[in-house]
Amino acid sequence: MKVLISLLAAIGLVSPVLADEVKVAVAANFTAPMQKIAAEFEKDTGHRAVVSTGATGAFYAQIKNGAPFEVFLSADDETPAKLEAEGAGLKGSRFTYAIGKLVLWSAKAGVVDDKGAVLKKGDFAKLALANPKTAPYGAAAIELMKKQGVFDSLQAKIVQGENISQAFQFVSTGNAELGFVALSQVWQDGALKSGSAWIVPASEYTPIRQDAILLGKGAGKPAAEALLKYLKGDKALAVIKSYGYDI
Repeated sequence: MKVLISLLAAIGLVSPVLADEVKVAVAANFTAPMQKIAAEFEKDTGHRAVVSTGATGAFYAQIKNGAPFEVFLSADDETPAKLEAEGAGLKGSRFTYAIGKLVLWSAKAGVVDDKGAVLKKGDFAKLALANPKTAPYGAAAIELMKKQGVFDSLQAKIVQGENISQAFQFVSTGNAELGFVALSQVWQDGALKSGSAWIVPASEYTPIRQDAILLGKGAGKPAAEALLKYLKGDKALAVIKSYGYDI
């Protein structure tokens, strides 16, 4: 059998390294970069990443309830640490793959100024953000507004998305004039893709350290371990940086 596989590999009918797939739970803010990374990962390793995106808090509940994910890319560092402490994540596998940035964004030019003064003016009807109970970017937005003393006056205007993707959708479709989203959703290759934005200074909210962890179901699986290694490599880091994240 080994001889047959070697012969087939020699003529290109099978890969000398058996490909595998890895089921990955990915925080919604990291959707676009992960799509690019997954494509490069498959080209370079032969392994396929099957990606599901959503809110970090929702993924935590799913993982605890036995969801088949093997790798988790969270939007914070607390959730992976909790999973590790509870035995659902492998000790020693956790690391920060990106540091997220919060941005106040409007799909229209000229709506959001580069200092965020529009928040204090309050001359808009709806302000979108992700559910702060399940999405770290939503929690960061609430923290910022409270720090700036505008939360009480804006609370009635807030519309919550289930996750950061839905918050982005509210703004991009015009259902909310502006909203707090992840910089990665509106930024690529060093520039804002459209609209107007205020990149919130990092000093205004608790750092959004985004950690990855190998889950129990991924232990000993080549594709899962390969993906975590790949995320630390130059190709993946270049993609991550291009979407505005810090490393």
